[in-house]
Amino acid sequence: MTWLQKVPWRSLGRWLIVGLAFLGVGTALLYVAVDLLHMPLVAATLVSAEVTLLIRFLINDRWVFGFRFPTWKRLWQFHVAGAGGFAIWWVVTNALPRFGVHYLIASAAGSASSMFLSILTNFLWIWRKPAEKAVSPENVEPKIAEASLGD
Repeated sequence: MTWLQKVPWRSLGRWLIVGLAFLGVGTALLYVAVDLLHMPLVAATLVSAEVTLLIRFLINDRWVFGFRFPTWKRLWQFHVAGAGGFAIWWVVTNALPRFGVHYLIASAAGSASSMFLSILTNFLWIWRKPAEKAVSPENVEPKIAEASLGD
């Protein structure tokens, strides 16, 4: 089986749909914060990023990766992974306007820049499928369910 056959294309497609939708949502939130609420760009980027991150986690966890209930562990992993993507997005979004780029265009450029890191962390760390082990008495371990967010 080639590596292309191992790519979870359906999940990747859904992940991209959620990401593109939230590019629009995040841009709208940023516009409201900066132009309507007159927040400084630095604060507005922090607030809009956190709001969209929490909602994206819930959608990705259920619709993209098929988990029935979110867990604190996956939420924490998503936050940690999101921190790297956020750092890239935040730097680009706040740096490009200093060179004459409109802040909304800068935000879109930052989103594209952070997407590649997010793909890697989302698919290879947070929601990766564990490797199949051959069943033998030595590697059979009792499974303990993760606590859900409702616990």
